[in-house]
Amino acid sequence: MLAVSDTGSGMNKATLARIFEPFFTTKQLGNGTGLGLATVYGSSTERRLHLVYSEPGTGSTFKIYLPRVDAEVSLEEASETPPPLPSGSETVLLVEDDRTVLMLASEMLRMNGYTVLQALDGREALDLVRRHGQPIHLLLTDVVMPEMSGRQLAKGVADIQPGIRVLYMSGYTDGVIAHHGVPRCRSRLSPETLHR
Repeated sequence: MLAVSDTGSGMNKATLARIFEPFFTTKQLGNGTGLGLATVYGSSTERRLHLVYSEPGTGSTFKIYLPRVDAEVSLEEASETPPPLPSGSETVLLVEDDRTVLMLASEMLRMNGYTVLQALDGREALDLVRRHGQPIHLLLTDVVMPEMSGRQLAKGVADIQPGIRVLYMSGYTDGVIAHHGVPRCRSRLSPETLHR
């Protein structure tokens, strides 16, 4: 069990009932979108039980119960160093409305040789594609974003650059992703994927 507690002001029942909704926040405009807990919820509910305890004036406690694994792990397997990933040289348009995730993903792609164009939302991404004027090999976009979904963005980008490859990413569960018109997929991106 993983527990995280704070000593903040706590939450009333009305707030507590909405804390995992995408884009719900009690913060002032411009001070956050409330996506953090929605992302945690998406990753913790697929196979794990989570509980939240909070009352006004008492802070909050979040508990995630992880499944027990009885399999033994070989120390030799755990110490093996994985082979280095091949690098790429293509241009990737990365669209993510969480600035921290955007910066981290951009840095990881650049470290592996890719040229990265980044945008915080669909409209900014479409403007960037129009101005760029050169081939973009991959659109890597969040699925759930305010104003324009990743699926809607992909259609708009394909109108400007037909044949562009699209890879969707999300911190949400399959059910939420499917609601936004993106089929369930469990594949991972590797540099080889971009070369095909």
